[in-house]
Amino acid sequence: MNKTTTPHKDRRCFLCVNGLNEIDYKDVQTLQKFVSSYGKIVSKKRTKACSLHQRKIAQAIKRARFMALLPYLNR
Repeated sequence: MNKTTTPHKDRRCFLCVNGLNEIDYKDVQTLQKFVSSYGKIVSKKRTKACSLHQRKIAQAIKRARFMALLPYLNR
């Protein structure tokens, strides 16, 4: 193996592994895992979510913010 290349890690989507197909915007505790300490939506690279679930996570967070369940900024 070449020293410059790193072995590919097995990335598994947190939601696919746990069998969660739908993300409810009212489930604030689950959504907090996907929001940074500054209140930003964490990227797909850091959450290790698949593209489909990352889009659903982002939509649920935006809905929760609009309904005032999650803050827009954490300061």
